[in-house]
Amino acid sequence: QVVLVESGGGLVQAGGSLRLSCAASGRTASTGALGWFRQAPGKEREFVAGISWTTDITYYADSVKGRFTISRDNAKIAVYLQMNTLKPEDTAVYYCAARRGYLGAITLRTSYDYWGQGTQVTVSS
Repeated sequence: QVVLVESGGGLVQAGGSLRLSCAASGRTASTGALGWFRQAPGKEREFVAGISWTTDITYYADSVKGRFTISRDNAKIAVYLQMNTLKPEDTAVYYCAARRGYLGAITLRTSYDYWGQGTQVTVSS
């Protein structure tokens, strides 16, 4: 079992920045990737960014490329999402997710085995 705890959400004006953190604990040795997803009211949960734990390759949704940056801390088994130039359409609950092993596309929600409880990000116009 892997436990994921997110932090760093909040309310920010359009154009502002936030940094989300996700700390993993438990049986993390088999973690193959960590990712961030988001879900706005009435919408499906969608991929935002992901990082391979072995290759350090990063992946981004087109809607956040150039604005968001995912990074990791191997020592802490943590992943971060730096969000700049935030827009009202970025408002959502953001979830951290962990994929066990190395199978499954990092961009697909169904590839992930463990999820955090989510943190709210609200961007005002």
